[in-house]
Amino acid sequence: MKCPYCGNPEDRVVDSRESREGEVIRRRRECIRCGKRFTSYEAVEEIPCMVVKKNGDREVFDRDKVLSGLRKACGTRVAEEKIGAIADRVGAVVAKSPDRELGAADIGEVLMEELKREDHVAFVRFASVYRDFQDTQDFVKEVRALLRKRAPAKRREKVPKAR
Repeated sequence: MKCPYCGNPEDRVVDSRESREGEVIRRRRECIRCGKRFTSYEAVEEIPCMVVKKNGDREVFDRDKVLSGLRKACGTRVAEEKIGAIADRVGAVVAKSPDRELGAADIGEVLMEELKREDHVAFVRFASVYRDFQDTQDFVKEVRALLRKRAPAKRREKVPKAR
């Protein structure tokens, strides 16, 4: 560590303490040449999570972008805490992936699976944008697929139609 006062590269550590819940180590140092003390902070350099876009470009994973898309799809149907939890789970999937990067298509699929478990309407809204539905037939196909996979519900009594 270079002394900020005289530029000497030699110093001795006088004191070390953890700060910020152990994420950073604060070190008090004393310059060997001029005797002045200064503080340095040591932290692990995080490797950013990356998203590989469809065109091959790489971009840093942005949780806020994920949240924005989820909020648009969910509207008021899903609680904000659940939306945040979905974004956190997707971020964890990206962080656990090899080289801390994942394709945008893979992230979209993970998001759709999460939404499918949480709220079918929010899932269809998200899928309509993500999969670029062109007409109502695309919506119908997706809803039919949801209905086929849906767990068998209790049979509802038939309500006679009003005359």
